[in-house]
Amino acid sequence: MKYEWRKQEKILYQPKKTPQIVEVPQQKFISLAGIGDPNGPEFKQRIETLYPLAYGLKAAYRKYAADKDIEFDDYVVFPLEGVWSLTEEGQKLDHLDKNEFSYDIMIQIPSFVPDDLIEPTIANVKAKKNPEFIDEIEIKNFEPIEAVEILHVGDYDDEPASFAKMDDFVNQNGKERAEKIHREIYLSDARRVDRDKLKTILRYKIK
Repeated sequence: MKYEWRKQEKILYQPKKTPQIVEVPQQKFISLAGIGDPNGPEFKQRIETLYPLAYGLKAAYRKYAADKDIEFDDYVVFPLEGVWSLTEEGQKLDHLDKNEFSYDIMIQIPSFVPDDLIEPTIANVKAKKNPEFIDEIEIKNFEPIEAVEILHVGDYDDEPASFAKMDDFVNQNGKERAEKIHREIYLSDARRVDRDKLKTILRYKIK
């Protein structure tokens, strides 16, 4: 049976255009940290490092699961995600400077994938393709959190309007934002979808 995140995790990956509170479980990711404008070439190169690893791990898992009696013998690769903040310098500015963005871009590793498949996959991708930032790959674990999320449809530059809805919703429910960083989950391929039709999940931790 193939694990499909859109079906198995509907609450987390099929949110509404109105805010909702969700319980996000512990998650593990292959991740790359960076600083700078996401419209620049370096950000693109980091994405081009992540995807061969994500699909390489999927192939390694399929081989591992082939002769085993387990529930899931394959899975759909999870979408690209980004955790966004600002550098210390960016936080001092009275305007938004995209060159001061601080980010981690990542792709989730399903919880049922054994840890001992990860390092051999990284080594294999390095040997075969050697993408630009392969030596900077990190495996990051995130603890369970309570969060608010919304489906943002449109240009990334229009996200502030969706964040305003989230903030109002959080206040109305007696909660508050726990930290300045936020997560974006990219359901659309920005290379193939018009910017006004892009679908992005926005999420941040609350308390």
